[in-house]
Amino acid sequence: TESGFNMYDQNRLYLHDIRADKSKPLSEGLDLSIDNITWSADGRYIHSTVDDDRRRNIMRFDVRDGSRGYITDAAGTYGSLDVAADGRMVALHSTANAPNEIHIGQDGRFQRLTHVTDSFLAPLKPIHVSGISCQSSDKNTVNGILYLPDSSAKKLPLVLYIHGGPVAQDEFGFDMSRQVLAGAGYAVAAVNYRGSSGRGLNYTKSISGDWGNKEVKDIIAVADHLIRTGVADPNRLAIAGWSYGGILTNYTIATDTRFKAAVSGAGSSLQFSMYGSDQYIRQYEEELGKPWKNTKKWMDLSYPFFKVEPIKTHTLFMASQDDFNVPVIGAEQMYQAFKSTGIPTELVIYPNQHHGLRVPSYIVHRYRKHIEWFGKHLK
Repeated sequence: TESGFNMYDQNRLYLHDIRADKSKPLSEGLDLSIDNITWSADGRYIHSTVDDDRRRNIMRFDVRDGSRGYITDAAGTYGSLDVAADGRMVALHSTANAPNEIHIGQDGRFQRLTHVTDSFLAPLKPIHVSGISCQSSDKNTVNGILYLPDSSAKKLPLVLYIHGGPVAQDEFGFDMSRQVLAGAGYAVAAVNYRGSSGRGLNYTKSISGDWGNKEVKDIIAVADHLIRTGVADPNRLAIAGWSYGGILTNYTIATDTRFKAAVSGAGSSLQFSMYGSDQYIRQYEEELGKPWKNTKKWMDLSYPFFKVEPIKTHTLFMASQDDFNVPVIGAEQMYQAFKSTGIPTELVIYPNQHHGLRVPSYIVHRYRKHIEWFGKHLK
């Protein structure tokens, strides 16, 4: 990277000759992030997954001639690549309505090996999943995924469920959180706002030092699009997210008062309090500057806390007690600001948990609290 560290960088693939101490790029010009790198059994190819606009497929790189190309083209996600003893490739594969199962094959021709989730899926009514695309107020094209309990449903209460990262993407793989909410009767939208991966480096880096601006425009654009197309009831809008999704939940309800309910998980708004207490010190100093030297920038990025009084959204805050990624104080401060201002709110802290919940009963509790909160405040 330009400075040695950058939150918004892409993973790129290079082949290094140890004897000559030289490297040559294999993914030059791809402008998409790669992961899950593995060699073929004969050593001629390197395979990796590629984040590409809501999909994650397998690309093959020829180390001899430098050529590359996709060997899968599925509306789903591949991951955890490996090579079996007989040379065949092993991967996890998930689709919009089927969780990960192990697949095995060669040259992109995979066959499903396991059926671990069949009994889980058997009694469930499938959720209708489709892609969505619209333009934000500044003409950015934003893409996302829509989950509906029924393909013909109209005027449903809408939950925008925002991914964290921000450098990540919502994909056409199985997503339990959105499936649960759609199964409870909500239209649920995932938004690959600016800052997400899968759309090129410039799209990812466009929010650097400018949090809570372009991403919020993209999120609001999806809500407006779903209202305009008759999917969503404009009087029953909600938003939720975890990590940067929780941070963006706070930014969005501080920008648009139409949202009746929100669940902000592992988020923060008074960004000063994150400095020195989480794991992002280097990012803060390079991207925002030191708080005492660039105070206005830090104030501007903390606007949900400093402009809390106009917020109308009934908000449930959630956090993990031992979270070092986004410390619990981020949720506690916003909860206290809401309490002091008189905005209906609750706070849930999961004991002895880190950034993600690991205790099964806590995970179930989190799903139920979402449904309970939205059911209460969206009527």
